[in-house]
Amino acid sequence: MSNVQSLHTRWLRDPAFREAYNELAPGFRLARVLIEARTNAGLTQAQLAERMQTTQSVVARLESGRAHPSTRTLEKFAQAAGMRLKISFEPGEDTPCGGSSCFRRLAKPPAH
Repeated sequence: MSNVQSLHTRWLRDPAFREAYNELAPGFRLARVLIEARTNAGLTQAQLAERMQTTQSVVARLESGRAHPSTRTLEKFAQAAGMRLKISFEPGEDTPCGGSSCFRRLAKPPAH
């Protein structure tokens, strides 16, 4: 295990660190997906920015995990990377009704 992994494992034992880490996790997941889309397309940030008709710094902010992009911005990013945007909802880890059964229950149309 590397020093970074060892530190991360030790820090996760601290409840305050774990809470802060978990709050930031969705932004980091989005950042990872955006970076993968761009690199899989073989594009630099500057090239993707040009296709999006924006600046490299905007792409860098999107990929930092700190931005909260709109659906339209994500659509432009996807299109510039030669992809299409797909958004889905998944049960959360702490979903009280548990997994797919919860989804089926929520997906049923209301009774009239």
